[in-house]
Amino acid sequence: MDVMNIVKQINDVLWGPVMLFFLLGTGVLFTLKLRFIQVRKFKYVWKETFGGVFKKTAKADEDGISSFQALTTAIAAQVGTGNLAGVATALASGGPGAIFWMWVSGFLGMGTIFAEAVLAQTHTEKVDGELTGGPAYYIKKGLGNKYLAGFFAISIVLALGFMGNMVQSNSISDAVHTAFNIPNIVTGIVVAAIVGLIIIGGISRIASFTEKIVPVMAGLYIVGALVIVIANYNQILPAFQMIFHSAFNPMAATGGFLGSTVKASFRYGVARGLFSNEAGMGSTPHAHAIAKVKHPAQQGLVAIMGVIIDTGIVCTLTALVILTTGSFTTGFTGAQLTQEAFISGLGRFGSPFIAVCLFFFALSTIISWYYFGEANIKYIFGKKGITLYRILVLIFVIVGTTMQVDIVWELADTFNGLMVIPNLIALLGLVSLVVRTTNDYESKLEEGHFND
Repeated sequence: MDVMNIVKQINDVLWGPVMLFFLLGTGVLFTLKLRFIQVRKFKYVWKETFGGVFKKTAKADEDGISSFQALTTAIAAQVGTGNLAGVATALASGGPGAIFWMWVSGFLGMGTIFAEAVLAQTHTEKVDGELTGGPAYYIKKGLGNKYLAGFFAISIVLALGFMGNMVQSNSISDAVHTAFNIPNIVTGIVVAAIVGLIIIGGISRIASFTEKIVPVMAGLYIVGALVIVIANYNQILPAFQMIFHSAFNPMAATGGFLGSTVKASFRYGVARGLFSNEAGMGSTPHAHAIAKVKHPAQQGLVAIMGVIIDTGIVCTLTALVILTTGSFTTGFTGAQLTQEAFISGLGRFGSPFIAVCLFFFALSTIISWYYFGEANIKYIFGKKGITLYRILVLIFVIVGTTMQVDIVWELADTFNGLMVIPNLIALLGLVSLVVRTTNDYESKLEEGHFND
C-alpha cells in the first residue's frame, strides 16, 4: 500500500476547488456583511494596532495578554516558511499573475480573520484558572456542537503541534546546514532547547518572546528585501506589469514559468495566500481570544493588520525580489527559488541571510503553533495534559530535523484541511453574531466610548 499516494489523493480532494471556493467565499461573505470593514475602518486598524504600543500595558497573566502581544503571536504563526517557499511556488506554478490573486485572497481574508477574532473574543473560557479560547470554544458555545469542537481540537493538535512543527524544524535545519554546514541533529537539539525554555514559561513568556522577536525578524527581512528591490528599481514597474497582465492573460511556457493559465494563476495565488495569512484556518483566533481589549471588534481590527503585514508586505516583497532579480528564469521553485533570488541580490550574503531569516521565521512559528495546540489540549484534557504535550512537541521538533518530510508535509496538509472544515461551518453559522457585535462596536465608537 502506497501511503504517500493515498494521502496525496485525500489532499487533492481536501484542498481542491471546493475548499478554495468556501475559504474565498467566506471572505466575500464577511467583506460584504461587514460593509468592507477592512477599508472603512482602516484608520482604526492602524490605531488599535500601534496606538498603544509605546504605552505601559498590563503584563500577560492568567487573565490574558496585551492586544499587541496577541497580534505578534498571531504574526509569528502567519509569517513563516510559507512567505519564502509558498510565494515562490505560487510564482513558479501559477506565473506572476498568482501574486495578484494572492492579494485578492488577502483582502477578502481580512474579513474572515476579523470574524474569527471577534468570535474568539466572545467565547473565551477559564480552564483551571487560565483564560483560553479559539475555534473549539466558539464551535462548542456558539454552535452548541461539542463533537465538532472536539474534532477541530484533535485536528489542530496533530496538524500544527506535532506534524507542522516537524516541518518547521526540518526547514530550519536544512537552511542552517546549507549556509553553515552544521549537522541537522545539532540544529534540532538547539532549537528544541530554545523552544523548551520559552514554552515552559507558559503564555506569559511566549507572548513576551513574540512581542520582541516578531518586529525584529519581520524588519530584518523587509529591509533585506527592500535593498534588493531598490537596487533593481528599473525592474519594479515591469514586475507589476507582469503581475497584472498575467492575472488575466495566459502566459506561454517560457523562462522559468511552467506555462501558466489564468486558472493556474488563480488557484495557486488564492491557495498560497490563504495558507500564508491563515485566514479561515482557525489558528490565529487562539491568540486573539485572550487579548485584553474593551470590545471584541477592537481585536478583530488588530487581526486585520496581521494579514496586511503577512500578505500585503512580506509576501509581496518576496515576489518582487524574485521578479526584479530575474530569478524566476532559473527553473527553481519553493525555498530554493527564493534563496537563489536573495543570492542574486545580496551576493555571498544571500544564503546566510535567508538561513537566519528562516531560522527566526520557523522558530517563532513553532512557538505559536505550540501554543495553539496547547489551547486545544486544555480543551480536551484540561491543564493536566500540558506536560506530556510539551514533551511530545520537543521530541517532534528534534525528529523533524533528521528525516525526509514529504509524508509529514502531506499529513500536515491533511489535518490542516480537516480543521478548516469545522471552523468554516462555525464562521458561516455565526455570521449574525459577528455583524451584531460589529454594529455594537461602531455605535459605541460614535458615542466616544473608545477615545482614551
